[in-house]
Amino acid sequence: MSDAELWRRSVEGESEAFGALFDRHAKAVYNFLFRRTASWSDAEDLTSLVFLQAWRRRAEVVLVHDSALPWLLRTADYVLRNEWRKQHFRRLTLLRQQQADVPDHAEGVASRIDDEREAKRLRALLRKLPRHEREIVELCFWSGLDAQSAAVALDIPLGTVKSRMSRARKRLRDLSVAVSTVEDLS
Repeated sequence: MSDAELWRRSVEGESEAFGALFDRHAKAVYNFLFRRTASWSDAEDLTSLVFLQAWRRRAEVVLVHDSALPWLLRTADYVLRNEWRKQHFRRLTLLRQQQADVPDHAEGVASRIDDEREAKRLRALLRKLPRHEREIVELCFWSGLDAQSAAVALDIPLGTVKSRMSRARKRLRDLSVAVSTVEDLS
């Protein structure tokens, strides 16, 4: 029986006729796909998709020279290209997700470098303060203690902590302005 006759019968719903077409051309479709993919399992899966497509579109298909093979191979090529596009899209999507999930380390590194520079600059300014004012700045501003807690830690009256804090702020402000002026000039 010719492919055209088997195809006509399968269009009429005769599944045995379509099975005969499968038996006749599955190996050729499979080998075509294997040569394109170099994977036995992929070729097997794609062959199944080709014949599924053939079954779904059997009423629309017009056979050339009474042979189903040219149409099946063209369909195999389309199925394969579609699969490659899907895989490419999946890889791109995965890559985008990975890139979105990975924070940009450059910003963190730059921030840490800036923080280190600022800490060194502040440390240099603090070294210019008298020790008793430097202790207040370190406890209250860097360690987050309130004035009362700093007074307890240093075993000095609260008023002394407040006056030293006020003098330290003024000196730091004056030193910072002086350093900024020197930096601007250089």
